[in-house]
Amino acid sequence: MVRIIDRRFDSKKKSTANRQRFMRRFKRQIRKAVADAIDGRSIRDLDSGEEISIPSKDLSEPSFQHGKEGIWEQVFTGNDRFASGDGIDRPMGGGGSGGGGGASNEGESEDDFVFQLSRDEFLDVFFDDLALPNLVRTELAKLTEYKTQRAGFTSDGVPTNINVVRSLRGAIGRRKALGAPLAARVREIDAEIEALEADTADHLDELAALREERSRLLIRIEAIPFIDRFDLRYNNRIRIPKPITQAVMFCVMDVSGSMDEQKKATGKRFFMLLYLFLRRNYEHIDVVFIRHHTIAKEVDEDEFFHSRESGGTVVSSALRLMTDIVRDRYPPGAWNVYGAQASDGDNWDNDSPICHDILDQELLALCRYFAYIEITTGEPQNLWRQYEGLTGHHPNFALQRIESLEDIYPVFRELFKKEPG
Repeated sequence: MVRIIDRRFDSKKKSTANRQRFMRRFKRQIRKAVADAIDGRSIRDLDSGEEISIPSKDLSEPSFQHGKEGIWEQVFTGNDRFASGDGIDRPMGGGGSGGGGGASNEGESEDDFVFQLSRDEFLDVFFDDLALPNLVRTELAKLTEYKTQRAGFTSDGVPTNINVVRSLRGAIGRRKALGAPLAARVREIDAEIEALEADTADHLDELAALREERSRLLIRIEAIPFIDRFDLRYNNRIRIPKPITQAVMFCVMDVSGSMDEQKKATGKRFFMLLYLFLRRNYEHIDVVFIRHHTIAKEVDEDEFFHSRESGGTVVSSALRLMTDIVRDRYPPGAWNVYGAQASDGDNWDNDSPICHDILDQELLALCRYFAYIEITTGEPQNLWRQYEGLTGHHPNFALQRIESLEDIYPVFRELFKKEPG
């Protein structure tokens, strides 16, 4: 047996390149496994990696061996069955062989290969070739507001920004620095005068000179200004970018009698994809669930997907509720608002034009993106026909039709595909 020990001085992640090559090679199998990974998860339970299995037959490697054609001369050890010159039947041969995966009575079968994807790898595979709409023009790093922040002090500024304490502290330090040598000399002169005053008659001229010098020093000390322009300090404020790293995702779904469990499960898949996609681009995400039949209501996730109502459908009630919630709790200046509506398209005829007007005149102006999916196998319904008129005027609005679970991922890719160029 040959053992190879790698003693190269390298980082701890020496296998990263091999791992990436492996993922590129088996990209099709990995993407299929990842697409099936959301079956047992809730919308918010998608922020983790995934353990996937790749069938052993897909891991088979081609091998090469010498062919058995032609005339071969070989020397074998003697035995009691063959003599010199005897012919030997050609052995059963074949081409290259790969790893076996079939069952046998000798325990020689091969298990599937289990591969653990990290969170980042899971997201990269799941959303390969996708991007947020208009991401080039409004990428996250550029979605910024500005806020004013204190940044120390400056010697220039306007009177309203003057820092009195800092200015006085500087003035006191300056006066002490300039006046300390003069005050020290005054104290020396006072000591000399006190010593000479014991015999005034013999030191009149000297005392007069010291008193004159003392007077000049006191005048110089008094001439030091209490505060100078040099002492003034102003509060310095700068504008720094404030990234918008939070988003809110609105899930709007019809729960009337025409929306059966299969259609709601299809809608759930789409909402999960959108949530996971937004997690790649935003640090914090709120999720708001709005269900509706004739009346709209904000609910939790469990009630959103598992409750069912009977009766008609009035979609405008959900759109009005979403508009009110955005204005009350999620101002677009601080939040990136995304909306996703799932319905079978069945709506009260007189209500569909109202839905068109709400989106056209109010809601789409508040949203960064709004997607409508119609889950039906039949002809487009009246709500679809009303919404079609919005696509030409609002680039942040898109609609697609889903007929089965297999259509969810292709439809999602179509809604959020990268723009050319």
